[in-house]
Amino acid sequence: MISFTIKGSLAGLNELIAANRKCWATGNKLKRKNMDMVKAAIYEEGLKGCKCREPVGINFYWYEKNKRRDKDNIASAKKYILDAMIETGLIKNDGWRNVEGFKDRFDVDKDDPRVLVWVFESQGDD
Repeated sequence: MISFTIKGSLAGLNELIAANRKCWATGNKLKRKNMDMVKAAIYEEGLKGCKCREPVGINFYWYEKNKRRDKDNIASAKKYILDAMIETGLIKNDGWRNVEGFKDRFDVDKDDPRVLVWVFESQGDD
Protein backbone atom coordinates (compact mmCIF):
# COMPACT_ATOMS: atom_id res chain seq x y z
CA MET A 1 0.00 0.00 0.00
CA ILE A 2 1.14 3.53 -0.73
CA SER A 3 -0.43 6.76 0.45
CA PHE A 4 -0.16 10.49 0.04
CA THR A 5 -1.91 13.54 1.47
CA ILE A 6 -3.18 16.47 -0.57
CA LYS A 7 -3.26 19.61 1.56
CA GLY A 8 -6.34 21.78 1.21
CA SER A 9 -9.50 21.16 -0.79
CA LEU A 10 -9.69 20.34 -4.46
CA ALA A 11 -12.23 21.98 -6.75
CA GLY A 12 -15.49 20.09 -7.02
CA LEU A 13 -17.66 19.40 -10.04
CA ASN A 14 -19.70 22.57 -9.55
CA GLU A 15 -16.55 24.72 -9.76
CA LEU A 16 -15.34 22.85 -12.84
CA ILE A 17 -18.68 23.24 -14.62
CA ALA A 18 -18.73 26.98 -13.85
CA ALA A 19 -15.16 27.37 -15.14
CA ASN A 20 -15.94 25.45 -18.34
CA ARG A 21 -19.02 27.60 -18.95
CA LYS A 22 -16.84 30.71 -18.87
CA CYS A 23 -14.37 29.31 -21.38
CA TRP A 24 -12.81 25.94 -22.13
CA ALA A 25 -9.38 27.42 -21.30
CA THR A 26 -10.60 28.52 -17.86
CA GLY A 27 -11.83 24.99 -17.16
CA ASN A 28 -8.54 23.54 -18.36
CA LYS A 29 -6.60 25.94 -16.12
CA LEU A 30 -8.67 24.88 -13.08
CA LYS A 31 -8.10 21.19 -13.83
CA ARG A 32 -4.34 21.76 -14.31
CA LYS A 33 -4.10 23.72 -11.02
CA ASN A 34 -5.78 20.87 -9.13
CA MET A 35 -3.66 18.21 -10.83
CA ASP A 36 -0.53 20.18 -9.90
CA MET A 37 -1.64 20.15 -6.24
CA VAL A 38 -1.98 16.36 -6.43
CA LYS A 39 1.36 15.91 -8.19
CA ALA A 40 3.07 18.05 -5.53
CA ALA A 41 1.60 15.77 -2.83
CA ILE A 42 2.83 12.66 -4.66
CA TYR A 43 6.35 14.09 -5.04
CA GLU A 44 6.39 15.36 -1.44
CA GLU A 45 5.68 11.83 -0.27
CA GLY A 46 8.74 10.63 -2.20
CA LEU A 47 6.74 8.60 -4.71
CA LYS A 48 8.39 10.04 -7.83
CA GLY A 49 9.28 7.14 -10.12
CA CYS A 50 7.15 4.73 -8.09
CA LYS A 51 4.89 2.39 -10.08
CA CYS A 52 1.92 0.64 -8.50
CA ARG A 53 1.22 -2.99 -9.12
CA GLU A 54 -2.11 -2.98 -10.94
CA PRO A 55 -5.00 -3.33 -10.66
CA VAL A 56 -5.26 -1.02 -7.67
CA GLY A 57 -8.03 -0.19 -5.23
CA ILE A 58 -8.12 3.37 -3.95
CA ASN A 59 -9.53 4.75 -0.73
CA PHE A 60 -10.20 8.48 -0.51
CA TYR A 61 -10.55 10.21 2.86
CA TRP A 62 -12.01 13.65 2.23
CA TYR A 63 -11.60 16.13 5.10
CA GLU A 64 -13.53 19.33 4.39
CA LYS A 65 -13.47 22.56 6.38
CA ASN A 66 -17.28 22.41 6.71
CA LYS A 67 -20.33 20.58 5.36
CA ARG A 68 -21.32 23.14 2.71
CA ARG A 69 -20.34 21.04 -0.33
CA ASP A 70 -22.23 17.86 -1.22
CA LYS A 71 -20.26 14.63 -1.01
CA ASP A 72 -20.74 13.82 -4.70
CA ASN A 73 -19.39 17.25 -5.63
CA ILE A 74 -16.35 16.74 -3.39
CA ALA A 75 -15.65 13.20 -4.63
CA SER A 76 -15.69 14.28 -8.27
CA ALA A 77 -12.13 15.51 -7.61
CA LYS A 78 -11.08 11.87 -8.08
CA LYS A 79 -10.63 12.84 -11.73
CA TYR A 80 -7.80 15.24 -10.86
CA ILE A 81 -6.20 12.68 -8.57
CA LEU A 82 -6.33 9.80 -11.05
CA ASP A 83 -5.07 11.94 -13.93
CA ALA A 84 -2.18 13.18 -11.78
CA MET A 85 -1.39 9.59 -10.77
CA ILE A 86 -1.15 8.72 -14.48
CA GLU A 87 1.06 11.75 -15.26
CA THR A 88 3.44 10.88 -12.41
CA GLY A 89 3.58 7.22 -13.45
CA LEU A 90 1.98 5.76 -10.31
CA ILE A 91 -0.57 4.01 -12.51
CA LYS A 92 -0.56 3.36 -16.27
CA ASN A 93 -4.19 4.25 -16.82
CA ASP A 94 -7.46 4.63 -14.91
CA GLY A 95 -9.47 2.11 -16.90
CA TRP A 96 -11.20 -1.05 -15.73
CA ARG A 97 -8.04 -3.14 -16.02
CA ASN A 98 -6.03 -0.70 -13.93
CA VAL A 99 -8.41 0.34 -11.15
CA GLU A 100 -10.63 -2.16 -9.34
CA GLY A 101 -12.69 0.42 -7.50
CA PHE A 102 -12.91 3.21 -4.95
CA LYS A 103 -14.06 3.81 -1.41
CA ASP A 104 -14.88 7.24 -0.05
CA ARG A 105 -15.04 8.52 3.50
CA PHE A 106 -15.95 12.06 4.49
CA ASP A 107 -15.28 14.09 7.61
CA VAL A 108 -14.85 17.69 8.72
CA ASP A 109 -11.60 19.25 9.91
CA LYS A 110 -12.03 23.02 9.83
CA ASP A 111 -8.36 23.62 10.66
CA ASP A 112 -6.79 21.14 8.25
CA PRO A 113 -8.83 20.33 5.12
CA ARG A 114 -7.09 17.63 3.09
CA VAL A 115 -7.49 14.47 1.07
CA LEU A 116 -5.79 11.25 2.13
CA VAL A 117 -5.30 8.82 -0.73
CA TRP A 118 -4.51 5.19 0.01
CA VAL A 119 -3.61 3.01 -2.97
CA PHE A 120 -3.83 -0.75 -2.45
CA GLU A 121 -1.72 -2.62 -4.96
CA SER A 122 -2.57 -5.97 -6.54
CA GLN A 123 -1.35 -9.02 -4.70
CA GLY A 124 -1.05 -10.97 -7.98
CA ASP A 125 1.53 -13.66 -8.64
CA ASP A 126 4.94 -12.80 -10.02
